[in-house]
Amino acid sequence: MTVASVPAQLTDELSGHMAGFIQHLASEKRHSPRTCESYHRDLNRLAAWLVDQHIAQWRAVSGYDLRRYVANLSRQGLGGRSIARHLSATRRFYQYLLRERQATDNPALDIRAPKSGRRLPGVADVDQLNYLLDASPDDPLEVRDRCMFELMYSSGLRLAELASLDLNAVDSEAGEARVVGKGSKTRILPVGRKALKAIAQWLPIRAELAPEAEGALFVSRRGDRLSHRSVQARLSRWGVVKGADQKLHPHMLRHSFASHMLESSGDLRAVQELLGHADIATTQIYTHLDFQHLARVYDQSHPRARRQNPRNDEQNSEQEGSA
Repeated sequence: MTVASVPAQLTDELSGHMAGFIQHLASEKRHSPRTCESYHRDLNRLAAWLVDQHIAQWRAVSGYDLRRYVANLSRQGLGGRSIARHLSATRRFYQYLLRERQATDNPALDIRAPKSGRRLPGVADVDQLNYLLDASPDDPLEVRDRCMFELMYSSGLRLAELASLDLNAVDSEAGEARVVGKGSKTRILPVGRKALKAIAQWLPIRAELAPEAEGALFVSRRGDRLSHRSVQARLSRWGVVKGADQKLHPHMLRHSFASHMLESSGDLRAVQELLGHADIATTQIYTHLDFQHLARVYDQSHPRARRQNPRNDEQNSEQEGSA
């Protein structure tokens, strides 16, 4: 496994516990080498800063120290999302230190990253969604949660559509799901590879929780169908625990699905069918295409809109005036 190099000036105490944590992620949590490298890189940066502050032990770090560190990251130009990732790694690391009895508290627990610049409403960017959905679940209910969110983003499901899904609604062999939408209209939707993998990981756990008579795909700890409110709460919790830079909610995943699909394909009609919209005007509301980008495409493509040399424009105007 390739990990970020450890700064030479770090104390054995700082670097040793980091190495143990990365090994824990790789062997016990089964995180990918890329994820381990990301954790190591972020913690190396924190450790190097601690050395500069003459702090030689992880147990000596306070919440005040971490707030100063966050301020330092912000001064260096890091955005809210990147700082949130650093804090998420730090919280996770201290959970490990507490387990190993190498710390007495988690100083990162109540610290939040500064807000990023305003985004288009209701849309998460592709990198952030990949980061959140690639985060590993820490318990059986988080396996269920990631499965739900993968499926919502994979197929653009409404909250009610996800909650009402039955076990027999998903055909893993065909890679599709039968969804009942507004007006009791049924549509068949493709299910992506990662969502299918997440479903396969969830089903054995579901079998242990749900009674045989329960038909719901997603069930609670008690084994009954998961409520709308529970789905919303679990998605919000996932965002906080995994380091999202904005509050997550089901509609954001559906909205992001529509925007990302349209940006990639440009096929408004196909996105309309996938979302189950009767009116294409509704689909257009779900898209956040950059108007300046559209204007540039128009200027470059339309034969009556191509920009001419300003000097030629002036000459043409003079000729038209003399005529």
